[in-house]
Formats: sequence, structure tokens, C-alpha cells
Amino acid sequence: MKKTVFTILFLGAAIFATNSQAQIQTPAPSPFAKMEQTVGLTKVNIEYSRPGKKGRELFVDVEKWGKPWRTGANASTKISFSDDVKIEGNEVPKGTYALYSIPDKENWTVMLYKDLKLGGNLAEYDKSQEQLRFQVKTIIMDTEMENFAFFIDEIKKNSATIAFMWGKYYIPFNLEVEVESKVMAAIEKTMGGPSRNDYYQAARYYHNTDKDLKQALAWVKKANEIESKYWQLRLEAQIQAKLGDKNRALAKIAESSAAAKEAGNNGYAEANNKMAEEWRKM
Repeated sequence: MKKTVFTILFLGAAIFATNSQAQIQTPAPSPFAKMEQTVGLTKVNIEYSRPGKKGRELFVDVEKWGKPWRTGANASTKISFSDDVKIEGNEVPKGTYALYSIPDKENWTVMLYKDLKLGGNLAEYDKSQEQLRFQVKTIIMDTEMENFAFFIDEIKKNSATIAFMWGKYYIPFNLEVEVESKVMAAIEKTMGGPSRNDYYQAARYYHNTDKDLKQALAWVKKANEIESKYWQLRLEAQIQAKLGDKNRALAKIAESSAAAKEAGNNGYAEANNKMAEEWRKM
């Protein structure tokens, strides 16, 4: 009997827990939207909610002329740049910003805001949190858009137009991205061959896995020719010791110790000295 009562209670609790976690989903009045666009080599992401006009007069019945607006609905509209960019000629560091604006029939003001949690709580708007404020001309369209929307258009290798539209109001602003210096840096790096660290990592892998030690030695020597580092000098010494060249190994480990001390890493130098003592006993 006790077991039966316990089972009934357990099942009842399970049903209650399941029901308490259930949620009824209904369509959002201002549905969430997300877009990603690559401009040049820079990724631009915009996350926002899309209120509808619903027969209302914009910026009279809904939102107000001359008053700050979250430029969307619900949470803050967010715009992200994977690299530093220019907006309307102004430098903007890479990162994510909330986008606010002040509607105006002639010149619309747009603000990039650093606090992403403000949302529609505009009574707490703090101008010191602005990364950028600029004005662009308000364009009146012949057609109307029911739901608020963002666009990225006129995409070129180093620029694009970001715009938002609601009703007949179309607000575009210019985005510029850096392409030339990035492409040239990538070309120089690739055409210049492996880096110092590439040679070092390859040599270390060959040493640690007992592969072709002569090849490992050639690679670590190349790394040290490009730029000598105390940890690379130690690896060169270790490979020489494995190859049975004790004298060169001792000379190279001494170089590593001196470079480590000069860099302020005395512990590294002490570890080298212990390694050298073991090699002398070989």
C-alpha cells in the first residue's frame, strides 16, 4: 500500500513539473530578425525586432518626432562589426553597439551606443555612452513598408550602404571597410613562406614524436635564423643531444640560458643547467 501511494505521489509530482515547464507560444507582435552581410572582408551583423505600422501614423501615433527611439522594438537593436570601420566618415572600433535614433522629417540623427542592455528604457539614456552620433538626410519613398526593416545594399569591395525603413521613411548611411592593407598583409605573409613559429612548431613536433631529427634540426635552426628565442635555442640543443652531438648541444643550451636570463626568466635558465648536467654525464 505504501509503495502504491508513493508511486501515485511521484507520478503526480512529475506531471506537475512537466506542466509547470510548458509554455504557450504565440506570434510576436514585433518579430525578431537577424541578418549577416560580409562587406569586403568585414562581417556586419544586425539583430532587431520588426514592429508593424498597423494603420498608425508613424512618429505621431507610434514613437515621436524629435524623441530618441530604440530603432526597432523589444530589446536594443544591435549592430556588430568584425573589424574597425568608418560610418559616414567617422572611425568606429570593431565590436557590437546598440543603435538608437532621433526621427526627423529633414535630417535623421543616428547614435551608436555602447550599453547593450538599455533597450527601451530611454529615461536612462546616457549620452556619455555614445560611441558615435551623426545625421543623415531623411528620404521619403513613394512606396511604404509595413514592418520596420534593415537593409545592406550597394555592396562594393570596401563600402556599402546600411539603411532602415519604416512606412515611407528610408534612412541610409555609408559604411566603409578596410580591404587593401589586409589583403596585402595576407599576400606578404603567404608568399613569404613559413613564419618563425611555423618552423619552431614543426621542429618541436618532430622532436617530441621522434621523427626525422635532422629535418627537425634544420627547421629549428631556420626559426632561430629568423629570430632567436631562448625556447627555440633549447629545442635546438635538445635535438642535437638526441643526435649525439653533445658539444654542440651544450653550447646551444648555454646560449638558451643566457637569453633566458636576459629576458628575466631565471627559472628557465636553471632548468637548462640541470639538462646540461645530465648531458655531461652521458
